[in-house]
Amino acid sequence: MYLIKSGMILTAEKSFHADILVAGEKITKIGKNLIEPQAQIIDASGKYVMPGGIDPHTHFDLPMFNTVSSDDHYSGHKAAAFGGTTTVMDFVPQDPKLTLIENVNQWRSKADNKAAIDFSFHMNITHYDDQVSAQIPSLLDIGIPTLKVFMAYNDRLRLQDGEIFQVLRLAKEFGMLTMLHAENGDVIDILVAEALKAGHRSPTWHAQTRPPWTAVEAVLRGSALAAQAGAPLYIVHMNTSGGVEQLKYARANGAHVMGETCPQYLLFTHEMLSRDDGAKWVCSPPLRSEADNETLWQSLTDDQLQVVGTDHCPFFYDGTTPIEYEGEMVSIPGKELGDKDFTKIPNGLPMVGDRLPLLWTHGVGAGRINQNQFVALTSANPAKIFGLYPQKGTVQEGSDADLVIWDPNRKLRYGLEFSHHRTDYNLFEGWELTGYPEKVFLRGHLIVDGDVWLGGPGMGRFLPRPHHAPVI
Repeated sequence: MYLIKSGMILTAEKSFHADILVAGEKITKIGKNLIEPQAQIIDASGKYVMPGGIDPHTHFDLPMFNTVSSDDHYSGHKAAAFGGTTTVMDFVPQDPKLTLIENVNQWRSKADNKAAIDFSFHMNITHYDDQVSAQIPSLLDIGIPTLKVFMAYNDRLRLQDGEIFQVLRLAKEFGMLTMLHAENGDVIDILVAEALKAGHRSPTWHAQTRPPWTAVEAVLRGSALAAQAGAPLYIVHMNTSGGVEQLKYARANGAHVMGETCPQYLLFTHEMLSRDDGAKWVCSPPLRSEADNETLWQSLTDDQLQVVGTDHCPFFYDGTTPIEYEGEMVSIPGKELGDKDFTKIPNGLPMVGDRLPLLWTHGVGAGRINQNQFVALTSANPAKIFGLYPQKGTVQEGSDADLVIWDPNRKLRYGLEFSHHRTDYNLFEGWELTGYPEKVFLRGHLIVDGDVWLGGPGMGRFLPRPHHAPVI
């Protein structure tokens, strides 16, 4: 039992001084001058107390390009916790030889015993036929009401527009939410083939073969399919000014469409790919321009985008050289696989532990968003959109005691020392940050205390989620 005293409580709606009593796994009382002789007192004077972050877009232990993302469901969860995130959502790959339920069970067998924070899944639909259509509603029985479809990655992950339309109609019928990777796969394939034929193989060509219009057009096309299906749609990792404009247009014209962006699209540009270590920044969709950065920031200021996730999918920069992780030497093939061909660079970045500290410094600290918007974008909105609110995503009586005591005045030079991702680099090495988690609680259990890890594998729980979650 904990009594957190004298902190400033932050929710998406308001900020107020109060004490918080945590008993068992729940917040049992909030009020002024609370007294509980049995409780351990934690003085939060001068600190903020906010709900644990919820990252709805992560990829742990994901096979790609003859390797696997370097964070599994333990190391990635641990990194998330150190950054103030207490709930993550991962994507289940679809093996068409298995039923959807069998795919989920297979993925849970990888996660359940390793999970260090609470977690849930989305189901990728990358192969669609009558059999898959008949199976989709069964996902609701195991608490998975979200589906992901792709307009890119031809012959691997992509569905045709008509198939996406059918998924959307089915999702509407059963109160499910469809998530969309919006890029034009046909155009990308042509440009990639032309680049390789011309001998262009450096990382910068990853962005040049995925130009912004491939995303802008796909955002509108996906929104149009959703509007015609009368279904809700959540567009992941939005990264272009034009895409934001298409989202605004769709929402203004009655489409139930929501958008997510990620820290990399707010803080980096495609110029990073021209560096000697440019492979570190290869992700899909790629980094864009400063103008796109600014439009995305403005869309957060104006509440035009609903969520900041991460698309966390880390790889070693040099997988031939082991690193030490929790006392063991680890090496996993990584970005070096594409040394001579940008199409072979594993796509993805380490980000799950960086999200909250970066968004606080460059969002709240820079005056782009206020502290309540910060909570909305990183916790409350994803909780609402994905059916976890008010169990998660807020500080109120009866909610899970997923709490972060945040020191707004802590200054640090960020990097590998703090990020805890199981990889050999951090994109923000040497960045000066102000504001950082001091203590992190998962359902009333203190799992991060300063720089000390008190959590462990198996502490996290799978979160079954209801259907018919709101569109915000």
